[in-house]
Amino acid sequence: MKFDKFDREILRVLQKDATVSMAELSQKVGLSHTPCWRRVKRMEAEGIIKQKVTILDNKKLNLGVSVFIYVTLKNHDGESLNDFEASVQSIDEIVECHTTSGDKDYLLKVIVESIEEYEHLLKSKLTNLPLVDHLSSTFALKQVKNTTELPIKNI
Repeated sequence: MKFDKFDREILRVLQKDATVSMAELSQKVGLSHTPCWRRVKRMEAEGIIKQKVTILDNKKLNLGVSVFIYVTLKNHDGESLNDFEASVQSIDEIVECHTTSGDKDYLLKVIVESIEEYEHLLKSKLTNLPLVDHLSSTFALKQVKNTTELPIKNI
């Protein structure tokens, strides 16, 4: 899909506030209502705009401990990888799971209330994930940057 300046501006505005009305959006990007609406609908249909969500403040919800966990598996065949990936889906505290290059297989991001809660999660669920050989946990001390906005200036 080709993007022009209006498409990019629509995406910028929606990334900052997905609750903006179509009238406000069209005014902010400099288009009339109908062409703006058509562009948004096209980007939704093409999967560029995947969903509109509400972003919660984890600290205000008493979920202030973020842990990054490198995972190394015992086996690397397709079935083992699929089993591991399917199993992480059922653990709510795992908010992100990425395959990685190098000597580690996965990087997990876990958000919990406390270190004690993480210890319980580690012992009761994480060490029991299929084919886990090694887990290496790192606790985030301070979040320096947090954005859900993609750098769309060059699309």
